[in-house]
Amino acid sequence: MSNKFKGLIKKHKISQSELARIIEVSRPTVIKILAGEREIRKSEADKLAMNLGISTSEIFGETAEVEVILEKKSSKKNPQLKQRISVPARNVEKFKNALLYITQKIGALHNVGQTVLYKILYFCDFDYYEKYEEQLIGATYIKNHFGPTPREFSAVVKEMIEEGKIEEVTTKYFSKDQKKYLPVQNPDLSVFTGRELQHIDEEIARLGHKTAKELSDFSHQDIPWISTAFGEDIPYEAVFYRTKETSVRTYEKD
Repeated sequence: MSNKFKGLIKKHKISQSELARIIEVSRPTVIKILAGEREIRKSEADKLAMNLGISTSEIFGETAEVEVILEKKSSKKNPQLKQRISVPARNVEKFKNALLYITQKIGALHNVGQTVLYKILYFCDFDYYEKYEEQLIGATYIKNHFGPTPREFSAVVKEMIEEGKIEEVTTKYFSKDQKKYLPVQNPDLSVFTGRELQHIDEEIARLGHKTAKELSDFSHQDIPWISTAFGEDIPYEAVFYRTKETSVRTYEKD
């Protein structure tokens, strides 16, 4: 096991028991992985990558980890820093309030865990872009094996927990652990236009009842996901090449 992997675990402050829960192995197995006595398997790395909002290749040390910086209104960009995603303050506020709004509506439902939220956020963003050619939240999504994963999710949620806006809990969904997020504060809906809010409501109604597997399978039919290499950022422009299975826009015939 590489020092890079151990550094990744330390950076994200993941305990041995938490790592065991995420990758669905026993704690003794985690101890062996960290001691270099057992390699982490691809399927286990995929689960960890999805949880952290990074690519699997970053876990294996094949590419540099991308640092997500949530900008404040007074922050200035540093052009010398590489492998960094700077999220404008306006986008951060939209992300936070979209997450609060979605979890307020359906967060308590038994099927709605972290993976379901990933996919609802993805379709909120990409469907809105296809319909109106404008960004809603404007998050960055990477292609992981379980579907699109928002890079900013972990950083945004961590800040929201520190601000007392949301709670992270672990429950059982059938036989597996499920990470859920429950709102502590009401969302500030003034950050959205009426059209944006209506769009989010429509996505919740369309997708909110589906399981994580159903949404992952559905996202795997989406051209933006299909056309992107694993671990790479999914381009918004690819929505205009969608097939009828996932397209939400009626195009005029030539």
